[in-house]
Amino acid sequence: MKIEGSLHKMHVELNDPVDYFLQLSDQKIHMNDLINKEISISYLNEIHCIRCGRKTNKSFHQGYCFPCFRTAPETDDCILRPEMCKAQEGISRDMEWSKNHCLQDHIVYLAISSGLKVGVTRLAQVPVRWIDQGASFAIKIAQVSNRNTAGLLEVNLKKHFADKTNWRNMLTNKVEREINLIEQKAKAKDLVKKEFVKYFIDDNKIQEINFPVIEYSEKVNSFSFDKEKQISGKLMGIKGQYLIFDEGRVLNIRKHNGYKVELEY
Repeated sequence: MKIEGSLHKMHVELNDPVDYFLQLSDQKIHMNDLINKEISISYLNEIHCIRCGRKTNKSFHQGYCFPCFRTAPETDDCILRPEMCKAQEGISRDMEWSKNHCLQDHIVYLAISSGLKVGVTRLAQVPVRWIDQGASFAIKIAQVSNRNTAGLLEVNLKKHFADKTNWRNMLTNKVEREINLIEQKAKAKDLVKKEFVKYFIDDNKIQEINFPVIEYSEKVNSFSFDKEKQISGKLMGIKGQYLIFDEGRVLNIRKHNGYKVELEY
């Protein structure tokens, strides 16, 4: 079967293992069904902005044309640096968008994708954010009413905890499973500035996430449609927003948002 369409971040559902769905054109493909099968994804030399649909020669900020990159609220500085958000002061590229995204409850969390990291996401994005990051375990540590406060708390904790994932370790399943997240949460509460302690929550549930991978490689190589036009082979699994092929090749779907492709299986 052959299906054409523009790539977008895969939809996920928390099950055991996670269910992944790829939307191409008007078809929704359950990618778990393709694991352990031969598939091919070919780039058709078109990129369309995931916001306005305009054809663009280059993708900015994982899927936007340059005008949208400059003006869209989804690409503002606070998306990568939440402490810079000013929506709580009435300042935004689009206040209606910010009311639904920035001025909503946010969670500060600890997760283990490879090693321990601290992160921020909207409450409504739990556990999707954790799945997209390839986290094997995660715990909520604090809950606040807006993105700015969550970002300030995260900045304070970044003095003591990493905020990045080693994507190679994540995709080769080199995960530090021995880390005790409840102990690390207590440590974070002791280390954080006193003004942030009131936001810490008592919920100590550890979310474990299992991904549909039948075999991990010792090493991985990231594939890019900017360098090659086709990736094909046996799909060994999916983790985060990566398709994992045999021989350690991996394709980051989110990085290729807006790329028009043909999927054959």
